[in-house]
Amino acid sequence: MEVKGIVAVVTGGASGLGRSTAERLVAAGAKVVLADLPGSDGDEVAKAMGNGTRFVAADVTDTDQMNAVFDAAEAMGPLRAVVHCAGRGGPIRVVDREGNPGSLETYEMVVRINLIGSFNVLRLGAARMSKNEPIDGERGVVIMTASVAAFEGQIGQIPYASAKAGIVGMTIVAARDLASHQIRVCTIAPGTFDTPILQRVKPEVRETLAAAIPHPRRLGRPDEFAMLAQQIVENAMLNGETIRLDGAIRMPPR
Repeated sequence: MEVKGIVAVVTGGASGLGRSTAERLVAAGAKVVLADLPGSDGDEVAKAMGNGTRFVAADVTDTDQMNAVFDAAEAMGPLRAVVHCAGRGGPIRVVDREGNPGSLETYEMVVRINLIGSFNVLRLGAARMSKNEPIDGERGVVIMTASVAAFEGQIGQIPYASAKAGIVGMTIVAARDLASHQIRVCTIAPGTFDTPILQRVKPEVRETLAAAIPHPRRLGRPDEFAMLAQQIVENAMLNGETIRLDGAIRMPPR
């Protein structure tokens, strides 16, 4: 699918991987609606991108708020692409150092935002796409974001790893489910990327994280995630895949 002229929604679009993806799609000629939480820099980011880019504040787990995002997108034209980057962590252990059970509330919150939120965005976005007229044999594409933690979750990452593994498991099923609607589904599983979260950690910690990546021995750049997202949109044979984007890293236990 050619990016130029399409309408896309990018969740988590006010910063990090989402912002870089939106910037790349806009530069390639797409019209983009950014979705992110209230209080984010979404309005300023959208204005800076130009090309009619809009921001709509939304929680990805809220059906009404996400429908408002998709309504804003369809006001620009048929929705053809969704790149779902929104998510968050929340470290807990199964049993803490004092022998207490880990927080069920934290586990539920992280799984709800990352996994339930992904399904909510997927189902609502795909429903809109299913009504499109096909272009070159397809109606749209949904790209979700997992993590290498889905495969090698580290100590303290059990809710995050569970949620991201759920997204990986969802991908091929969703692609098969939506094949009759001519909608593709892929997932990107990034490794250690230089996002705003990592920019808040100490330089020596960043250096350690970068040194653990075999090649290239540096943190991933958000635009490298965006490049892959654009390629998935453009390449009609990419479907049902979870693609690791990690410089060959395999995460150690801690």
